[in-house]
Amino acid sequence: MMEKKQKKFLTVAPFECAWPNDLRFREAGRGCVAFDAFAHNDVTVVFREQVGSQHYHYKRDNCPHYTVIIGSHRNKRLKIEVNGKTVVDAAGVGLCCSSAFQSYWISIYDGLISIGKGRYPFQNLCFQWLDSNPNYTVQYIGLSSWDKHVGYRNVNVLPATPNHLSLWKHVDFVEHDFGEDDLEQELEDGTANYESWGLGKFLENWELSDMFFIVGKEERAVPGHKLVLEACGDFCLSSSVEEAVHLPDISYSVLHALLQYIYTGHTQILESDLCSLKSLSLQYKVMSLVRQCEEILERIMSNKQLVDSTQLVDIFYPSWLQCSKTFPYGLPIDRERLERFLSTGEYSDLDLYVGVHDIVLRSHKVILGSWSTPFTKMFTNGMRESVSSVVCLKDVPLEAFKIMLEFMYSGELNKEATEGINTLLLQLLLLADEFGVTLLHQECCKILLECLSEGWSSPIGRRTQYAQFFK
Repeated sequence: MMEKKQKKFLTVAPFECAWPNDLRFREAGRGCVAFDAFAHNDVTVVFREQVGSQHYHYKRDNCPHYTVIIGSHRNKRLKIEVNGKTVVDAAGVGLCCSSAFQSYWISIYDGLISIGKGRYPFQNLCFQWLDSNPNYTVQYIGLSSWDKHVGYRNVNVLPATPNHLSLWKHVDFVEHDFGEDDLEQELEDGTANYESWGLGKFLENWELSDMFFIVGKEERAVPGHKLVLEACGDFCLSSSVEEAVHLPDISYSVLHALLQYIYTGHTQILESDLCSLKSLSLQYKVMSLVRQCEEILERIMSNKQLVDSTQLVDIFYPSWLQCSKTFPYGLPIDRERLERFLSTGEYSDLDLYVGVHDIVLRSHKVILGSWSTPFTKMFTNGMRESVSSVVCLKDVPLEAFKIMLEFMYSGELNKEATEGINTLLLQLLLLADEFGVTLLHQECCKILLECLSEGWSSPIGRRTQYAQFFK
């Protein structure tokens, strides 16, 4: 089976192929895909005109396509196939790595296929081949495997414009290395890890909290954040005062499971506590978790099994409910409700005075902190901003900051910033860099690359010009 790892990587099972919707060249026949892969052998990337199926196999494909296989023949060779027929079979080129993720890039430009290793495309070229009868229609990209699982992550598709290499270097991710045993286990059993950014770091954290639960007979205090809770369900929390919610009949383990699901999209709980978790989720109308609990309980009952008081159950927010590929990806948060809280200022704990005219933008520290390390430090370092609800940002361009703020709540870039290269886009790029909003910075770089690529002329000899770049 194939599973998209929550914010981590995509695992492709043997003899299967993943076709993420966003993996396509902007211009048919021309593009570059960069990615990290973890595999023992056969990192297989397919390029074709239309999307294939999960059980797609390039050997049985009657439509025109290119296939690049890194680490073929038990990680000894590099192969390129055209319409299922081998045209390149080179020894010892660009082999796989089974102890850590390895970075690769593959570009296609009017039949010129270039393959390299490393984080930055168009550097460290390993192999190049020119198709005498180019396929100008390939556009969609499939990530496949052979007889073993392959893990993919940090997959980016950008125009094949080597003269804009400097911008590629900003389309980057933090590098993670894994031990072979640990990673193989994660690839096979579907256990998700979570990035250091995001709401997970505020789970049961008193930093920036504005409410707390008093749970169980021991009256344990557990902090929370009104905005996060109300964006996931209906907790009936006041927007004006700090308050305590008493849950004397609920155990800490059940409340912890609910909060962990809300803040990270994943939780574990004992089978014997599933009914209590379902009831608490229903009380607060976290309906995706209610349905998950119901489905698990039905499976237990249908198998005529007794509830095991020692058996832990994993619960993940369903991938088909995702409304965004960035924030709040993998979380049971209602994005429309979150955006409404931004526009109305409900549950706001921060007034941002932005620009020379001191325009006030009401927002929420927990959202800004989940995206930005500089903001997190500002709100938690014990300085004035830690205890104040007012922050002044005098030298910040107002319109660009508004767009960045909207991105933090929606995970999507305002269309105004995508209409070509303009002052607003450049200001946004600099702001994202200043405040460490990495995903926004990457989006700005991608837009710049696409805009610049449109200006790359297309004379008869440009394919030759493209090939000469690597010499």
